Amino acid sequence: MAESLHADHRANRLLAALEAEDFACLEAHLVLVDLPLKQILYEMEDEVSHAYFPHDAIVSLVNVMKDGTTTEVAVFGSEGVLGLLSAQVSHRAFGRYIVQMAGSASKISLERFDEIRNTRPGVRQLIRNYSEALLAQTFQTVSCNAVHPVEARCCRWILSMHDRADQDALSLTHEFLSEMLGVQRSTVSTVARTLQEAGLIRQSRGGITVIDRAGLEETACECYGRIRRIYHRLLPGTYPHPPSSRLIGSDS
Repeated sequence: MAESLHADHRANRLLAALEAEDFACLEAHLVLVDLPLKQILYEMEDEVSHAYFPHDAIVSLVNVMKDGTTTEVAVFGSEGVLGLLSAQVSHRAFGRYIVQMAGSASKISLERFDEIRNTRPGVRQLIRNYSEALLAQTFQTVSCNAVHPVEARCCRWILSMHDRADQDALSLTHEFLSEMLGVQRSTVSTVARTLQEAGLIRQSRGGITVIDRAGLEETACECYGRIRRIYHRLLPGTYPHPPSSRLIGSDS
C-alpha cells in the first residue's frame, strides 16, 4: 500500500521545520504509509517499534478502562510525531493509538531514529521542544476533562480537529465523539444539537461541518487557546491553522 503513495514527507510540519541536512539524514529511512480510518497502530502495552509523522491523518491516544470506556489523552496531526515518548524507557504504548481521520504519514523505525537523533543536535532539539509541547498539551487535556463542561470540551475537540483537517467538513459521528470525550452518546447528541441551533456547526449523517469557527472559539474552554499558545511558543509555525491574535495572547 505504501508504494502507491506519493506524498511529501515534509507535509509533516515537524519534518518540514528541520534544517536541510538534518532532514536528509532522516529522509532515506522514512517510509510513506496509508492510515485508514479507525486503524489501531498500537494497543495499550504493545511494543512500540516505529514512530509516525502524520501528514493529513489524525491519530488519537486514548486511555482504555477495564469496562471499555475510553477518553482521549492526546492527539497527533501534521504538527507532531507519535511513538517517541512511549519508547524512551519501556518501549510500551501508554494507551491505544487510533486513527480518527484517515490519511498518510511518514514512518521510521525507532532504532534508526534514535541513531540519527543521537548524532544530529538539530533533530534532538526539535524533538525536545515537541516533547515539552506534547506533555503540556496532555496535562491541559487531563485537567480539561476533569473540570470543564462537556459543551466547552466538545468545542475544543472540534476545533482541534478543524485545525488539523484543514477543511470544514469533519467525519465525526456522535459515537466517536462520545468515545473521545468519555461521555454518553446521548450527551454528545444534546450538545451537538445545541451547537447547531446556535449556528456554530451543521450536522449530517456521519459528519459535522464547522459553520462559525469564531463562535466555537468563544464557546470552547480556555484549554484550546492555552494549547495553541504552547505550540506557538515552543514550535512556531508548526501548528496547523494560524492562530488568531486572541489565541496567541497571554493567559492573563
